[in-house]
Amino acid sequence: MNICVFLSAADLDERYTRPAREFAELIGKGGHTLVWGGSDSGLMKVVADGVQDGGGRLVGVSVDFLQAVARPDADEMVIAKDLAERKALLLAKSDAVVIMVGGTGTLDEATEILELKKHGMHRHPVVLLNTAGFYDGLKEQFRRMEDEGFLPLPLTDLVFFAEDGISALAYLEEAVGVQ
Repeated sequence: MNICVFLSAADLDERYTRPAREFAELIGKGGHTLVWGGSDSGLMKVVADGVQDGGGRLVGVSVDFLQAVARPDADEMVIAKDLAERKALLLAKSDAVVIMVGGTGTLDEATEILELKKHGMHRHPVVLLNTAGFYDGLKEQFRRMEDEGFLPLPLTDLVFFAEDGISALAYLEEAVGVQ
């Protein structure tokens, strides 16, 4: 399974890096491929290292202006012309999506992926990995959107909220039909 992961390229503390590394190792040991923003810095590097160390493949999609920080030993690296093309390529190269901790770029990616799913533009399972309660507020906001009629389909049809990497990967494998 090709798993697109949206996440931060920032250097973060242990409460985020340790669970990210553990999840990444599960991806690699499961024989899956990481499809990610291609960066060799911060949390993106932690996850790529974990997948690679676990035996998984790395497919990066970077952009022109970030090419200098792209991971040199990825199994495949594509350079997109801009962020919009990057998001489209990440989605096209994946079977499933995981949203990990991140800043405004990650939030942009998350909302676009969910909006596309809402409109039937893709059918990939989407997991929001709520490490250390990072997305508790967003989870509450999504529930309010659903309760007040802002979502045309049940929230559970859009996104699965996982508190740890084991449940995130188990959900994806079941949703995609990986044995």
